[in-house]
Amino acid sequence: MSHMKELTKGIFKENPTFIIMLGMCPTLGVTTQVFNAFGMGASVMFVLLGSNIFISALRKIIPDSIRIPAYIVVIASFVTIVEMVLHAFVPAVFNALGVYLPLIVVNCIILGRAEAFANKNTVLDSALDAIGMGIGFTLALSLIAAIREIFGAGTITLFNLSETQRLVITIPGLSESPVRVLTLAAGALLVMGYLKAFFTWKTEHRKNTEGGKA
Repeated sequence: MSHMKELTKGIFKENPTFIIMLGMCPTLGVTTQVFNAFGMGASVMFVLLGSNIFISALRKIIPDSIRIPAYIVVIASFVTIVEMVLHAFVPAVFNALGVYLPLIVVNCIILGRAEAFANKNTVLDSALDAIGMGIGFTLALSLIAAIREIFGAGTITLFNLSETQRLVITIPGLSESPVRVLTLAAGALLVMGYLKAFFTWKTEHRKNTEGGKA
């Protein structure tokens, strides 16, 4: 049961975007298209899983005095792997993510889980924590991107590997008169603010309900 809690907490109870509010730069920067958001989420999940497992396995070997630099070296290694793979096989995603891809090295979600969880728990629990947090982050990015792209551009980009390998669904009505502000930085903040308010309300409502039952 504890293993299932480690896996699901990052999806709902401790969602890194809507509850803990970490990794805001990529959240606001790459969520103009659903496919780009999914690509960033998958990249973060890979780095988070690899770094959590590696750091947990070496937690008794890494000295406390250099643990943060050691974490960054481990994380940077996995980020380099992601960059090379995307550049070689999915250049459209690599170009779309731009500077946010190398900035995964200092993503607060990954550094935070390394320091707060992987450094203190077993490899299995650290892997489950990484998967749950990665799924939660990916779902959050995809939700924000879906709202911004659907209402801001009238489209849904499900597949975009190149100019000839694309799957973009056009939504009648919205594509002719989209709310363009949602594709801008102000739109990202607006969508994020409303979603954060909704999830905060849900969290408080659940706590009040559970407290009433107790």
